[in-house]
Amino acid sequence: MSLQEDHVREALKQVIDPELFVNIVDLGLIYVVDVNPAEGEEEKFKVDIKMTMTSPMCPAGPQLVAETKKFAGELESVSEVEVEVVMDPPWTQDMMTDDARDQLGIF
Repeated sequence: MSLQEDHVREALKQVIDPELFVNIVDLGLIYVVDVNPAEGEEEKFKVDIKMTMTSPMCPAGPQLVAETKKFAGELESVSEVEVEVVMDPPWTQDMMTDDARDQLGIF
C-alpha cells in the first residue's frame, strides 16, 4: 500500500488544539503535507509537513509540533517526519473547515 497525503491528514486529526479543542486539520493549521519515498528504504516514506499556528506567540506551539510528528510518525509506512512551522501566509479563521466553525460557534 502506498502512503497518501489524505492518510497523513487523517492521522493529524488526532492532534487537538488545547485552547480551542478542535483538531489542527479542521482549524486549517496544516498547509502542506508532502509524502516521498524514503531513501534506501523500500515501502517507507518521509513526510514533510508545513504548518502554522493561530498566532506567532501560540503557547501550545511546541506541543502541537510534537504531536504532529508523533501521530504522522505512527503511520505504519512512515520512516521520518519533518515539521516546519511557517507564518506565511498568516492563519485566519477563513482557513477553518465548516466543522471547526460549527464547533467554535463561528458563522
